[in-house]
Formats: sequence, C-alpha cells, structure tokens
Amino acid sequence: MSRRLHTLAAGTFFTLVLALTIWACRTVAITGRQQLNLIPRQTMLAMSYEQYGAFLSRARLSNNVAQTELVRRVGRRIQAAVERYFAEQGLSAQLEGYQWEFNLVESPEVNAWCMPGGKVVFYTGILPITKDEEGLAVVMGHEIAHAIAEHGNERMSKGLLAELGGIALDAALQDKPEETRQLFFAAYGLGAQFGVLLPFSRMQESEADRLGLIFMAMAGYNPNAAPEFWKRMAALGGQKPPEFFSTHPSDETRIRDLQNAIPEAMKYYRKK
Repeated sequence: MSRRLHTLAAGTFFTLVLALTIWACRTVAITGRQQLNLIPRQTMLAMSYEQYGAFLSRARLSNNVAQTELVRRVGRRIQAAVERYFAEQGLSAQLEGYQWEFNLVESPEVNAWCMPGGKVVFYTGILPITKDEEGLAVVMGHEIAHAIAEHGNERMSKGLLAELGGIALDAALQDKPEETRQLFFAAYGLGAQFGVLLPFSRMQESEADRLGLIFMAMAGYNPNAAPEFWKRMAALGGQKPPEFFSTHPSDETRIRDLQNAIPEAMKYYRKK
C-alpha cells in the first residue's frame, strides 16, 4: 500500500472511531461526566443475567440466615434510594430492565461486586471488615454505584476497541466468544479464574466513591462510616492484598477524598 493510501486509510479509521465515540457518549447520573459506552444497555443486561446465573450455579450460597438477610436488607434500601432518585430526576428509563438481586456467597475472599441490572454478590470474607450494617452499606453503595454509572460498559467498550479492533459486539460474540467473555468478566473484576483483572481507573473509583456515599445517605446510612471502612481495609496490608483490594485501591488519598465528599453526601442523608 502506498504511503498516501496508508495515510488515507488511517485517517478514515480515526474519523470513524471519532464518530463512533461521539455517538456512543453517555452522561453519568449526578456527576454529569461524559463516558464512552458502545454496548446497548439491554445487551449488557442480557449478558449480566446469563453470567450471574452461571456464577451462582457454581458458587456456594451462605446458609447463615442472619448475614444473608443483612446483605439483602441493605441492598433493598439502597435499591429503593437509587430508584427514588432516578424517578425524581425523570431518569427511570435508565433503570428499565433491572432485576435486582442480592446474594451472599460462602468464600474467604474479601470481595463484593455488582453486575449490570443490580446483580450483587457479597463474599462472607468481607463481612468481618464491614463489621456492621453501615459498613456493609459503604460497600453496597460503592458497588451499586459502579453498575449505575455503567463503568463495566465503559471498560468493556474500551476493551472492544483496544483488544478486538473495535468490532461490533454481535460480531465479537460470534467470532471471538471466549475473548468477549474474558472482557466481560475482567470489566466486572470477577476473579482471577476468569483472566487478568482490569482494575477500575482512579477516575471511576472516585466517581463510585462519591455516588456510593450519596446512595447510602439517601438510604438512611451515615456516610461517615465510609472513611472508617477504608481505614480497616488499609490496615489489612500484607504482601498479597485481597481480591477486593486489587481493584479498589485504598490509601490515604482516597480516605481524604471521601472525608471531603461527606458534606455533599450529608445533604442527602435521611436517617431511618
């Protein structure tokens, strides 16, 4: 290929990428940040529900009734807060198709996550760190915030561009099903058994921290519990941090940022 044709082809490619990026931009609720989401919400929900069911079929659900009910009670309260906020803002359509579910899995891992559509899993290993209901609400709010802000879609979209050459998702699912599956699991940090984890960016973590504080406050939980939880996480230390630690960096800067965000969250605080 001549240099002129090569330059023309490259220019056309980048023009298409730019046009695709502009077309696929969405706005994150509350923060107003523009993000790249190439994958339709309903497609993400369908993938989420399929993979969530597959995960639960392999996992061992906790038989501790009290702990399971605690996870579900906190989840339902934050779910109600999220739905109320979106309804008040006229944004309920963004939650269309959500099928909220909260489960506690028997595992020593210090971990928790939320897939698209409100599919939440907590591992029993994180409960000694959350300590109480408000500590659990910190993690629940944070993980639900990642899903509400569609951070997984954003990461998977970037992965489609970077790893699979920007091909359409339907083509990726047909031609490269395993690679696409790995991108999905990596986007939601579901453990090393699914491949290399893609940690949330600092920007996404900061956004989830802020949204999580607001959601837990709306649900009637005191946002002041958040810095204390992350101090306990930081105190774990060790040469091999827990899975939750690897995708959720905990340091003095983060704790300070949380403390600075508390006054905003307290405006939403509705004590139960």
